[in-house]
Amino acid sequence: MDGSWLALIPFLVVIPVAIWTKQIIPGLTLGLLIGSYLVEPTILGGLQKTLSYLIKTLQEENNLKIIIFLYLFSGLIEIIKISGGIKGFVEYISVKINTKTSALLLTWFSVIGTFSAPTFRIVTITPIMKALLQRIKLSTQELGFMIEVTSTPIIVLIPIATAFVGYMISLIELALTNYGLEGNAYNLFIQSIPFNFFSIAMISLGLYLSFFHRSTDREMSFKNTPPDAEDWHECHPVVSDELPSKPLNLIIPIILSLVLTFVITWWDGYQKTANHFKAFLEADVLAAMVISLIITFFCTTILFLFQKIALTEIISHFICGGNELMKIILLLTLVWGISAVTEDLGLSALITNHTAWVPKQFVPPIIFIIGAILSYFIGSSWGTWGILMPLGMSLAQVAASPFPLIIGAIFAGGTFGAFASPLSGNTVTIAKILNLPLLEYTKYKLKPALIAAGVSVFLYLISAILL
Repeated sequence: MDGSWLALIPFLVVIPVAIWTKQIIPGLTLGLLIGSYLVEPTILGGLQKTLSYLIKTLQEENNLKIIIFLYLFSGLIEIIKISGGIKGFVEYISVKINTKTSALLLTWFSVIGTFSAPTFRIVTITPIMKALLQRIKLSTQELGFMIEVTSTPIIVLIPIATAFVGYMISLIELALTNYGLEGNAYNLFIQSIPFNFFSIAMISLGLYLSFFHRSTDREMSFKNTPPDAEDWHECHPVVSDELPSKPLNLIIPIILSLVLTFVITWWDGYQKTANHFKAFLEADVLAAMVISLIITFFCTTILFLFQKIALTEIISHFICGGNELMKIILLLTLVWGISAVTEDLGLSALITNHTAWVPKQFVPPIIFIIGAILSYFIGSSWGTWGILMPLGMSLAQVAASPFPLIIGAIFAGGTFGAFASPLSGNTVTIAKILNLPLLEYTKYKLKPALIAAGVSVFLYLISAILL
């Protein structure tokens, strides 16, 4: 279609419904359904078109790779949990730490082995820190804040072997394909990393607060749990007393997965170019991540079988773990469907025809602000990215803004909500493990998040002027 204002209706449905329900999936579902009826305005035509969009998105090769990767990753983490890998790692590390400085260093350096996903990092590191609260001078809010700073803000900047990178690349590639734009999705993602100003500002602020800032009496007002009030083994099922304690069951699969991902990515790219550095840019990163995870899963299964863990137990827990990601897989499918329906309604043509008057320097900061507000009210970085990427890429094309700058602003806006929102799964999980009042904890970390957001707006404005 030509640039019809009907193309905006799905977004005008998705955003308010998501904010009202505080859930992204109902908004995406309704937006896709209404968009489909706008394309096929008959009694059954809209439903048939909705089904067509969903099937089409699930037939895309890269989309299937992302779904397989997420399912495999979640299933692998689940069998690591029941094997006692996380519990063993927590117990091993907790006895080695005795000071606040060493605890903070562990929090930051542990990113190296736990950056695959924020949730995995949180359930691995938070119990360790909770076990140390009685031996180090650190408030529970400080602890939760430091763990969150070293989770999503860092993970979104890592270009390989994370649960995020595949989805982020797919959104860029989908926008490029739908709007007939030129560019390599992975290269654009790499180039956008320096422009995720919120993550960079939040990490910088976190480092300052971790090692150079003294807590005030008000910040220490939340008392730590008395030593005998609660056994830290009860803070989360992954460290339950009922599980065995085998740290190598975590360490071996994680190291194997990271090494394989690096090697297979390089090898795949090296087949296409003789340059060692360019090999990583030319590689099929999604395929390399999936293959690495498949090999890791089979090797981990063999390891656990030698430990007398029944194959039936491994399979059942793997399936249970993978099924926990069905909500995310549904979200991805709906996001891909919304992108397809809005393109059929002429979104790119609409933006091209009616937004040329927008000053170039205002596009990146506006995109970031909209993303930050949306992600804060829905608590979903992935949902925010999926909604804004088609709009952002179209605006970038019209305003002649650099694609990496706009992509960085979109990812930064979603990251703000994942970090600061009381609806964020990361916030809820940490508050639950540390027994923190959710709203008080959210208020505690909102101030530094707003400071980082303010810095980001300024940097986006300056970057848009200079680039």
